Amino acid sequence: MELTLAAFSLNPSTQDLSLRSDRAGFILLGAFLLSFVLIRISTRLMRSPKVPWWPGSIKTGGGLHVHHLVFGIVLMLLCGFLAIAVYLPNPWWDLVAAGFGVGAGLTLDEYALWLHLDDVYWAEEGRRSVDAVIIAAVLGGLILLGARPLTSTDTSSTIGIVLAVVVVLVLCAAATLKGRTMLGIVGLVFPPAALWGLARLARPDSPWARWRYPADSKRMRRATVRADRQQRRYRRWQDLIGGSPSIPSPVTAATHGLAADPERAVPDATREERSSA
Repeated sequence: MELTLAAFSLNPSTQDLSLRSDRAGFILLGAFLLSFVLIRISTRLMRSPKVPWWPGSIKTGGGLHVHHLVFGIVLMLLCGFLAIAVYLPNPWWDLVAAGFGVGAGLTLDEYALWLHLDDVYWAEEGRRSVDAVIIAAVLGGLILLGARPLTSTDTSSTIGIVLAVVVVLVLCAAATLKGRTMLGIVGLVFPPAALWGLARLARPDSPWARWRYPADSKRMRRATVRADRQQRRYRRWQDLIGGSPSIPSPVTAATHGLAADPERAVPDATREERSSA
């Protein structure tokens, strides 16, 4: 039995935009990124005092704030159903792909809200929405470029295929345990990313560091210094993409027994910012 595990495929030349599926994939990814960028620009303008004329968030007569992820979910359900249940000729097929991408962008932009079940859009936890969009964009881009963890020439038996899949999953799990979550997820379609995550120092708060790095060890000190430097750099990118947090964290407030209502925990001047999500 011949097993070739590392025969990873990344071949952009296999993508043919004249094919329905390839073209729809690129349209979907482009619409996803464009909708995320536009909704982030809109929400940042909502909380800016320099543009008071910009439309605010949608509220019902009873004061209910309708988040834009609601429209995103409805759009994904509608376009997903049409794509599966109905044969659509062009240009309707491309329009449905674009609609699904827009819906995904609106929904993932508020990923932190459906993760925490709280309005944390402009709180520290809201950064996770940016993380989710970055991961989705990277995975989608790699798949569209022809990234495949396994190809038809990787193995010559079912046992070999299973072993290769297990090895890829173990590498991704190990990278995740070292606190390299993004590299572990990307490694599912791009195994070298998981290898890179496994080769790097673990984050000091990761399970790997707790198991392998003694608290007073040189390795733990190096991991802490490096993680702090990388975190500051990454947060600058997060703030550039999605805007910096501007309200107290509802999760932290609840932990420390502070005001449960975030509106009461911030000055009047910033209350309007909270509704911008």
